[in-house]
Amino acid sequence: MDFTHSARSQELQARVADFMDRHVYPVENVYYEEPHKSGHPYRTPEVLQSLKARAKAQGLWNLFLSGPHGSGLTNLEYAPVKEIMGRVLWAPEVFNCSAPDTGNMELLAHYGNDAQKARWLEPLLAGTIRSAFSMTEPAVASSDATNIQCEIRRDGDDYVINGRKWFTSGALNDECRLLIVMGKTAPDDPDLHKQQSMILVPKDTPGVRIVRDLTTFGYDDAPVGHPEIVYDDVRVPAGNILLGEGRGFEIAQGRLGPGRIHHCMRLIGCAQRALELMCRRAESRLAFGRKLGEQGSVREDIAHSYCEIEQARLLTLRAADKMDREGNKAARDLIAAAKIVVPTMAARVIDRAIQVFGGAGVSQDTFLPRAYVYARFIRIGDGPDQVHLSALGKQMLRQHGKAPVVA
Repeated sequence: MDFTHSARSQELQARVADFMDRHVYPVENVYYEEPHKSGHPYRTPEVLQSLKARAKAQGLWNLFLSGPHGSGLTNLEYAPVKEIMGRVLWAPEVFNCSAPDTGNMELLAHYGNDAQKARWLEPLLAGTIRSAFSMTEPAVASSDATNIQCEIRRDGDDYVINGRKWFTSGALNDECRLLIVMGKTAPDDPDLHKQQSMILVPKDTPGVRIVRDLTTFGYDDAPVGHPEIVYDDVRVPAGNILLGEGRGFEIAQGRLGPGRIHHCMRLIGCAQRALELMCRRAESRLAFGRKLGEQGSVREDIAHSYCEIEQARLLTLRAADKMDREGNKAARDLIAAAKIVVPTMAARVIDRAIQVFGGAGVSQDTFLPRAYVYARFIRIGDGPDQVHLSALGKQMLRQHGKAPVVA
């Protein structure tokens, strides 16, 4: 496989990197400070709004989405661009490439009908609204989607929704207008994978009640938020169902594959930045009469980090390439492998950088604490490690377990 990136990808890498240097890094902390200072923690900061307008005007917009709605980049071409964005946790939104909107836009583009695309996809593509994906439930192990209990019941020309969800990322943001909810329309269907459906719920629908925001390691992640939501007799038109009853599991699999690889791309950017910061700190900090970089253990940590990032990057690129050539389903093993490897790698590299920074490494003076929380959370989000390990192991056994072994 040739990992020389296309001219189009290289051009966008250079443009996005320049944009980050000029406009994003200088205001990185302003993004977090502005909402709380304004008294409106879930309002999109003005600093982000102005950057979005600037990026859109420069054509650095919807780079994640192939086909007529996006930039036309392949997954392989997009990977190094996303990595650059991922160096600042909130930067992907500057380019309208932020989860959960990316996954929701892909979902609507692939599975939505014309009316659904007109109402929801177009404003999401324009960046004038945001959205959330409401799947995980506190009462059941939601890594097994067949456990989901939220009820979606047909009532005449409407569906009525009852259930409790949590970690509905993005739902607290003031600009969130759409909740994509997964629940059961046919709980008694003998085929467990046809019990679920997905439905589009405007956030302002009566009966949608946000109970609380959920923190991750103490961070509230404003202005995004990850709230717990109760759906209490929420009534929406029957036309809001996506693709048809019983198609929810199918849609979820189509949505989560690209989402997982995008997280991997972004986390490689986090890890790369952590490595670079670790090197600068090691060369500038003196302890016991020597630079930290002269300590053997620090050099080993740097070397291990470099090796692990490169391995994870190559795995992610290989998965992206197979997605492009053979489709997401054919690449599921490589996507699973990347989802297993990359978050763990990123958390490990970021942790080493924190150690080199000492007290500063756990303070707000670096991006490292937030990056560590993100990496650690993604070992759970979009499917915990154990689920991917089990599925990948099962697939390897199926593929190789009965084949003759040549000694």
